[in-house]
Amino acid sequence: MSPPYKVKRFTGCAWSLTLLLAVTLAAGCGDKQEAVSAGLPPAVAVTVQTVSAQPADAEIDLSGRVEPIRTAEVRARVDGIVQKLLYTEGTDVEAGAALFAIDDSDYRAQLEQANAMLQRALAIQKNAQAVVTRFRPLVQRQAVSAQEYEAAISAQGQAQASVSDARAAVTLAKLRLERCTVRAPISGRVGRALVTEGALVSSASATLLAQINQLSPIFATFPKSNTAILDLMDEANKGGLQLKQDARFPVRLALANGRAYDEVGQVDFADLSIDPTSGAQSVRARFQNADRVLLPGQFVTGRFRIGVRKDTVMVPSRAVALNAENATVYVVGTDDVAHLRRVVLGDQQQGLWEIRSGLNNGERIIVDGWQKIAPEQRVRPMEEAQGKRPTP
Repeated sequence: MSPPYKVKRFTGCAWSLTLLLAVTLAAGCGDKQEAVSAGLPPAVAVTVQTVSAQPADAEIDLSGRVEPIRTAEVRARVDGIVQKLLYTEGTDVEAGAALFAIDDSDYRAQLEQANAMLQRALAIQKNAQAVVTRFRPLVQRQAVSAQEYEAAISAQGQAQASVSDARAAVTLAKLRLERCTVRAPISGRVGRALVTEGALVSSASATLLAQINQLSPIFATFPKSNTAILDLMDEANKGGLQLKQDARFPVRLALANGRAYDEVGQVDFADLSIDPTSGAQSVRARFQNADRVLLPGQFVTGRFRIGVRKDTVMVPSRAVALNAENATVYVVGTDDVAHLRRVVLGDQQQGLWEIRSGLNNGERIIVDGWQKIAPEQRVRPMEEAQGKRPTP
């Protein structure tokens, strides 16, 4: 009779276990059934972050171009045939370094001719001086007429003028001979030669031979909308933006391939005129460029730290949805319902968007998971600490 009793006891335990499982499942599905009965999709787990207004770096990004501080065009100043290239293309040269040699045989002959003319003028001057010296006592004794003495003085003056003219001719001939060796007018990096040996160059047309650019230090020039500059000034006047007092804003560069340039430059000039075609104002930064990474004509992006903004709301870039018309974020209310809200963006820096308007201090926004929900949907928020902010 023992087996029936055992079977009966086991059947009672199974019934209790089944009842407990049913109660548990009913409790677990209660929220979902409540959401479905209300016509809403079930709550979705999302990551939220509480918005906090804090002081933050005020930075702007501008696209610009690298320009040399000084550039010089090396041109022919005499007529002749290029005999030799005296430098290595693409290297640094010092001011006065020889770059080209032009055939100087004609100019040597001209210098010899000018020297001969000078000797002749000096001989005539010497003779005229002797005549005046000889006539001076004679005219006092009336042995020579006053007219003859005055003629001798005039001849002496003409002889002196001829000497000055001959000296100038010698100087000019020397200059032309020296210019047959074309030298660098400034220190810098010289480009490729624009003429070859055997080419005929002309002083009248000022034949371009090469170009030299000073690369260290070097400039980077950025156009900035005058309207945007006026907006920054208005913001500063209202107290929302604290600008650097000396206006020598630090500038960091990003190269064309996205790599950050190590050296930090400084703004040293802002144009006082506005380009009438673009409405832009030029801002210039100076870099030492000791490693010669920055080259003339290179496109760069400059990040200018212009000061500190007070009570700035910064949110992670991944929390913002962008389209052609506006930017939006999801704000989670106290009832854990996600509301889609339009915001006005400012500058982006270090993976954070600056929110100019649309968010208030203390509100919660969804940073991860907003792609899986719809507006006015209930969510299960999990708090994430606010990201590291730029140092003011």
